[in-house]
Amino acid sequence: MAEMVDSILNGSSLLITGGTGSFGNKFIEMVYRDYHPRRIIIFSRDELKQHIMRQRWPDSAESSIRYFIGDVRDHQRLKRAFEGVDVVIHAAALKQVPACEYNPSEAVRTNVLGALNVIEAALDCGVKQVLALSSDKATSPYNLYGATKLVAEKLFVQANSYRGEHGTRFACVRYGNVVGSRGSVVPLFREQAKAGRITITDPRMTRFWITLPQAAQFVVSCLTIMQGGEVFIPRLPSCRIADLAEAVAPGCGVEHIGIRPGEKLAESMLSEDESFSTVDLGDRYAILPTHPWWSNGNHAGAKPVPDGWCYRSDLNDRWLDVAELRRMIDAG
Repeated sequence: MAEMVDSILNGSSLLITGGTGSFGNKFIEMVYRDYHPRRIIIFSRDELKQHIMRQRWPDSAESSIRYFIGDVRDHQRLKRAFEGVDVVIHAAALKQVPACEYNPSEAVRTNVLGALNVIEAALDCGVKQVLALSSDKATSPYNLYGATKLVAEKLFVQANSYRGEHGTRFACVRYGNVVGSRGSVVPLFREQAKAGRITITDPRMTRFWITLPQAAQFVVSCLTIMQGGEVFIPRLPSCRIADLAEAVAPGCGVEHIGIRPGEKLAESMLSEDESFSTVDLGDRYAILPTHPWWSNGNHAGAKPVPDGWCYRSDLNDRWLDVAELRRMIDAG
């Protein structure tokens, strides 16, 4: 797989939308360290975050890093940014569940219409591969954020049916909560712990967890095996929110405040209905397209998961205890 990654990234032009976010920073760090792309383009709308990144990775004449101010809502700006680009990682999104619930039209404009703009710009500019980041909340969505990510997944999967002579391949990755990301509860617990008391929505709550380095490596590995149309899902451990609180803020008082609008007690990364088109690839699962354009020869030999099976955080066979959570948080 290492040789395949080298052939995709070395000498290529790579662009990441939402590149100034937590994932983007970690992804760029890994790519810049381990591979030799001809160009790495950070596409985002936040000039301050780009300025901060530029202190670490200057866009000097000798550097392969370039910074591009733009919004995925702007199709023409995306087309300008995608000129000469080989690989696009689409990470831009509105991700805070309460914010999306309160601002539904804004979430749709960025997460749905922005995804469509990325697809159209990639086709217009002849991009070779587009890999979009989704979320476990796209599985049987209960909140607006999850619903917008599910629609985005459908758009990216079906884009393979009209790529025509361009040959652009589109796929998605879907994973759980990211330890250490800006939207993670970990920074909140740390801040609350200073006062000796933290808030938990519901002690029964469970989540899938992945570190930023793991997420970045998973995305790179999916670039090497994607045929176009898959939704890739990593095998991840689960944790109980009560154990996470103990790992981050041991000995602190706990206040139970109830589930926020749009939240679930448990998250799913694969629904029972999706099991009928899902295969087990060992370290990950892949939901395969059911459309006529999909070749049954893709991922030949992969083992189908049992019909009616679901991959849910409270039914997982891998669990993180408090000590493991602390190590994971340190690594993230």
